[in-house]
Amino acid sequence: MKLLSKTYLKLTGWKVGPNPPKELHDKCVMICAPHTSNWDFPITLAIMNVIGIKARYAIKKELMGLPFGPLFRSVGGMAINRKPKKEGEKRESTVQAIANLFSKEDKLCLMIAAEGTRSLRTEWKTGFYYIALQANVPICLGYLDYKTKTGGFGKVVYPTGDLEADMAIIMDFFKDKTAKKPAKFSVDLRFYKAPASKTASDKN
Repeated sequence: MKLLSKTYLKLTGWKVGPNPPKELHDKCVMICAPHTSNWDFPITLAIMNVIGIKARYAIKKELMGLPFGPLFRSVGGMAINRKPKKEGEKRESTVQAIANLFSKEDKLCLMIAAEGTRSLRTEWKTGFYYIALQANVPICLGYLDYKTKTGGFGKVVYPTGDLEADMAIIMDFFKDKTAKKPAKFSVDLRFYKAPASKTASDKN
């Protein structure tokens, strides 16, 4: 797979960014952005294969049966089951069910598309943040930049519980990444702090 992935990236003109963080080899939530095209997934998988990391992703248990279950598992799918273990118990939240996956694995790089859709979204889903917080694991920032045709990883954010401050760091990282379809990508405007405009006196 590593050789095939290298060949695929070379043929399509993509490069792998330097210095993947060590946290990828242990336990982490890996968010991937921008996400505006179906092509993002195979490119991301190829990059992960090249650096030697098997990225996993959560999927409903009901979808892991035949006919597609074996295919999902082969590309990293992990089943989540939110049904109560005992009758009368409250069903787990999706965040808790996914966070629980980390307690069952020695190593787990869990991939999440934080935007939640390939369409334009100015407010991201914050479930990934709370998953990392509950599982006590860092958030690795994975990116695809179609302008430079480079895919890789940037900062590693250890969630502090201060959602606004931590998300501002994440948005600042992704603000200049170019999507395949730029018109369909936006950082989360609730948390992005745009630089203040320069006044005439500043410019002088």
